[in-house]
Amino acid sequence: MRILKKILKYVFYISLFVGICALTAHCTFKHYAAASYAAAKKQIPFDVVIVPGFPYQDTAVNGIYKARVLWAKHLYDSGYTKNIIFSGSAVYTPYIESRTMKVIAIALGVPEANVFTEETAEHSSENIYFGWKLALQLGFKKIALATDPYQSGMLQSVIDKYTPGVMSLPIQFEKINASRAVFSLADVSSAKVNHFVPLNKREGFWVRFQGTMGKRIKEDAAKATK
Repeated sequence: MRILKKILKYVFYISLFVGICALTAHCTFKHYAAASYAAAKKQIPFDVVIVPGFPYQDTAVNGIYKARVLWAKHLYDSGYTKNIIFSGSAVYTPYIESRTMKVIAIALGVPEANVFTEETAEHSSENIYFGWKLALQLGFKKIALATDPYQSGMLQSVIDKYTPGVMSLPIQFEKINASRAVFSLADVSSAKVNHFVPLNKREGFWVRFQGTMGKRIKEDAAKATK
């Protein structure tokens, strides 16, 4: 009985610690999102926003996926941006993420001429970096990242080091209604890859971890400086 009490005591304190950490992180990212959005709002309209992809599931579209597409549409409809770049390859499902997002955004009413795709990125750091490179190639100067607050905060160090001048427009969830959005009417079959192999079958954990930490963008940036 004494051992059981000790175990329960440890479980309680660990749960309490995890809860406090989660609450602190939530408050931190919420504050970051509000501050970043307020700062970026002073610079509108942007020439383009970069929206990182998310795996497309043909059975049920994930809430994060919905939120990113709807936020991009909201920014376009509200005049915050003139164009949208969706970034993302086929990573964990046989659909090129950026293409599916483009198809859905167009189905929701965003003009096709104002939607572009970057189709090589396989990690979040690559989304912003290769999206930024494409934006520059297209002649866009005022560029912003448009994604959920957590990802936006995590990518800030990448922005500071590799994509100077890019601002953040984190999702303001009260401005969209992702839970009621219906994406099933859009035909994304053109984005499907034949003979697809997911990233975790193509690369080992260590290689994927290096990719997550920005290995490809470091190599690309190093080439650009030579």
